[in-house]
Amino acid sequence: MARFKAKQPSSGAAEKKKPRMSNAERSAYFSRREAAKVLRSVLQGDAHRRAVASIKSLVYSPSIKNKKATFALVCQTLKHLPIIKDVLEGANILNSRWKEISFVGDAEKFLLQRKVSLQSALAQLLVRKKMKCIEDLLDRYQTPDVSKPRYVRVNTLKLDVDSALIDLRKQYMVEKDDVVPDLLKLPPKCDLHDHPLVMNGSVFMQGKASSMVAAALDPDPGWEVLDACAAPGNKTVHLAALMRGKGKVIACELNKERIKRLADTVRLSGACNIEVFHGDFLSLDPKDPPYSKVRAILLDPSCSGSGTVAERLDHLLPSHAAGQSANVDETERLTKLASFQKKVLTHALCFPQVERIVYSTCSIHQIENEDVVNSILPLAASHGFRLGTPFPKWHRRGLPVLEGFEHLVRTDPVEDKEGFFIALFVREEGSVIHPSLSPDSSHLSLVKRTKRKNLSKKEARIRMPTLYGGMFKMFLYSKPSFRVNLK
Repeated sequence: MARFKAKQPSSGAAEKKKPRMSNAERSAYFSRREAAKVLRSVLQGDAHRRAVASIKSLVYSPSIKNKKATFALVCQTLKHLPIIKDVLEGANILNSRWKEISFVGDAEKFLLQRKVSLQSALAQLLVRKKMKCIEDLLDRYQTPDVSKPRYVRVNTLKLDVDSALIDLRKQYMVEKDDVVPDLLKLPPKCDLHDHPLVMNGSVFMQGKASSMVAAALDPDPGWEVLDACAAPGNKTVHLAALMRGKGKVIACELNKERIKRLADTVRLSGACNIEVFHGDFLSLDPKDPPYSKVRAILLDPSCSGSGTVAERLDHLLPSHAAGQSANVDETERLTKLASFQKKVLTHALCFPQVERIVYSTCSIHQIENEDVVNSILPLAASHGFRLGTPFPKWHRRGLPVLEGFEHLVRTDPVEDKEGFFIALFVREEGSVIHPSLSPDSSHLSLVKRTKRKNLSKKEARIRMPTLYGGMFKMFLYSKPSFRVNLK
């Protein structure tokens, strides 16, 4: 009869065997790992002045499972980064091994092994700063509160505004925005990421200034519209909603990694009139049949993102805290961005049937905003375009550095919590397309356009007084960000 010998446990196996983690412990463990990945990407990008996605974009990407816990960990770590740096230096860790530590994997283990040294360094820091407890230290390094109201845009392709109000008012104080249709305002710090209306695409979390962009273009249902730099897609699906799902929206995006995000946003919105195109807007031939009938273009190109540092949480990064943003390299980068912005705006003017073009940035810099528009105005006029006046009742207009500045729209990073810029170009009725741009190389009269409510002659004569007196605030917030905004 065959004999079976029981396998004896190896020496010390019982001692090495770790107890299984509870669900809460496992969730916390993976949240720390996910937060470490985000921190590594953000801090490395900040150190090398390399463009990366915003902190929120990285945290709320599909790859992050426990978004709420990860976001909290990332924010707390960045808020306390100066203290962490001082403690690590005091424990002789930062100079010896910190650059070699990956923010994923062995970092936590490495630091736990040096717990005694770190506690000693923290105690010495308290003595050096003449503070009694860690709470006093945290108060000293406290970052300014940049909280702002939470805005959500109702996706009218799935839900009407009144129904959204009834649902959201079960938990929050909600009111309609007085500028953008279908936009709702909630108290600051409302966490809606797991709300059923957000999860099923009935409402989109979108800032007020961002929502103003598609509303300024205001395309008619049935039009063909081109979103030139579409990802992540919030403005794209807003266009589809404004068009009531009719006509066609061509969403153009060059970045391969962002195409999936764009497609996910479109799918979530339920819009069936959006066509996603993976390619360069500048490579599109305006004479090609797929684009020759485009009547409106939304142009929101890459920019410095200087108007959304609070939203992007850039104020938590080491470069911003150290005041390293204003330098020669940044000036050169802004110049390159402006050159690209002029190029794409020039290309947008070449589409033969286009009637309306919105150029927008989330920048506070004149070089990316008024200067770009001013350089394009002669060319725009030669094609029959003039500056339109979106949101006539909006009191914050462009900087008075060009003729027609009162038509431009600005939002203020202090008063409005975001610094956006919007310029609307409208082709005059009866204008002709330049011969070199027409499909048959001949003068082609434009079809008479239906008069639009917000572009009546009476309204076009309105000259809103410029109340943008916060030039000092512009100076304070003019330190450029080292992030190229990819929307």
